[in-house]
Amino acid sequence: MARNRQGHPMLMRFMQRLFSLIVTLIVASILIFCVIEVLPGDPAAFMLGMNAEPEAVAALRAQMGLDAGLVARYFTWIGGWLTGDFGTSYTYRVPVAELIADRVWVSLPLALYALGLSTVIAFPIGIVAAMRRGRAADYGIMGATQLGIAIPNFWFAMFLVVIFAINLRWVQAGGFPGWHDPVAAIRALTLPAISLALPQASILARIMRSALIDTLDEDYVRTARAKGLSRSGVVRAHALRNAMIPVLTIIGLQFSFLLAGAIIIENVFYLPGLGRLLFQAINQRDLIVVESTVMLLVMAVVVVTFLVDLAYAIVDPRLRR
Repeated sequence: MARNRQGHPMLMRFMQRLFSLIVTLIVASILIFCVIEVLPGDPAAFMLGMNAEPEAVAALRAQMGLDAGLVARYFTWIGGWLTGDFGTSYTYRVPVAELIADRVWVSLPLALYALGLSTVIAFPIGIVAAMRRGRAADYGIMGATQLGIAIPNFWFAMFLVVIFAINLRWVQAGGFPGWHDPVAAIRALTLPAISLALPQASILARIMRSALIDTLDEDYVRTARAKGLSRSGVVRAHALRNAMIPVLTIIGLQFSFLLAGAIIIENVFYLPGLGRLLFQAINQRDLIVVESTVMLLVMAVVVVTFLVDLAYAIVDPRLRR
């Protein structure tokens, strides 16, 4: 009976979040389609050039399906999404799904690599800052993280290129060799991942410090300390887990940002990822690629947020009730 009483709120929570996810995706698809479709410029005229005959432009528009109504084109696009058909690129003349599949295997590992570096850096220094609150170590860490937030990641990326690629020649300045050579691929992603991880690690360390300080001031922590448990033991056994809820939120948001917001870094390092694909598609007025890529990135953000929300119940047993 206790399990049933506990399981019912969890099931309701899951269904509510799932419904919210579906509604969010529907609204996002409408907004993305409408905003991109009303942008100035005709893809057919862009492809044929400024001196193209109107008849040729009209024929190409019909061939690309651009002569249909806005509502019909939306349902065609979203219907293709539901069946796995994202359409055909106007510029490359290949299925958009193939373009995205080729590029996602650069952007996704880059985002995971950067998030892993950010987490590995942020957790220990955030914990140290919280446990040394008001001391020299705390002030030093907070100053360093403030500097890490203030430095633009593209500037830091160019700084890393000058030091490690041009002067030391340890890595290539840009490009991606592909995953047939995993070692070379990881080396090519290392500088971009560090560039992305620096500001994210600074933010995450500050959140970890604040959340852990708040938790260390709770009554149950003082009770554990009064029973003779060491400060580090209290942090490991009690405080750290309860401080993870705001940290999980930031990690989820950071992964979404790293996946969707690496356009500048991918262009600095000439990486063939989703960000560079999106940048090129906008310049080429390849609307179907822009719509599908943006929709995929929005879906990633919404799904990650959904999973993080469910993870709260794992970290905090109180939410299961």
